[in-house]
Amino acid sequence: MQGKSTERINRFGHHHLSTFGIGKQLDEQQWHSVFRQLVARNLVAVDFENFGALRLAESCRPILRGEHPLMLRKDSRIEKIKGSKSVSTNGNHKKTNSLLWDALRNKRRELADQQDVPPYVIFHDASLMAMMEQRPATLQQLSLLPGVGKRKLERYGDQFLAVIDEFRESALTTSDTASESVELFRIGFNIRQIATKRELQESTVYGHLAQYLEKGQLILTDVVNLSESEIKQIEDTIIQLPDCQKNALKPVYESFSGIYSYDILRCVRAALQYQTS
Repeated sequence: MQGKSTERINRFGHHHLSTFGIGKQLDEQQWHSVFRQLVARNLVAVDFENFGALRLAESCRPILRGEHPLMLRKDSRIEKIKGSKSVSTNGNHKKTNSLLWDALRNKRRELADQQDVPPYVIFHDASLMAMMEQRPATLQQLSLLPGVGKRKLERYGDQFLAVIDEFRESALTTSDTASESVELFRIGFNIRQIATKRELQESTVYGHLAQYLEKGQLILTDVVNLSESEIKQIEDTIIQLPDCQKNALKPVYESFSGIYSYDILRCVRAALQYQTS
């Protein structure tokens, strides 16, 4: 998927972007940034019916004729605030298991944020690991796993079974559900369009993008429509949370009186976690 997208972008870029006066000595991340900005300004259109192909829009003609200048933002490299630790993946599990593990953890974090509790209160890692390995299909099967008592089964059972079922179905057609959402995002699809195309909830798509933000593989301002001052205010609020609430988003959500959705806050937190890791 990544190779196809890069090939399509490079092919389009070589044929057309020189007419915008954009140099070719750009790496893949910079090319993606250029295309997102051109799409956002309606200079390049994404043909959603033709597998996300790119084409020049009518609005670009004055620029091509040299009548209007074109100024694009140069994205700086994502750098960590401190340390140089890189995000590593667990090589002890197969790729498919790793994807399900991420999906289960995302659901746990979503529920923890809503209830303003640490994630382990929902389920411990050992319970999620058992879900990943056993892949229960019914509440009765889920109840046999460690750490899944009657109360948790009633409160969370159906939601975690839904994650496992969704992954079981999607695993038949895609090798990496998060990367597919990110790939669509990188070629110009917005959150709603990705959710519609992939028949997912928008919150699920935000979760996919948050995974890549936490790894430093996406730029936050490309994902959320917030000013630098707004991002700074949210980051400061997250940083100032007491240790007992360091993984909670509910107090952040309430401190801004619900102006920012949990999805937006989750993305800001993910980017902040990368910078401070």
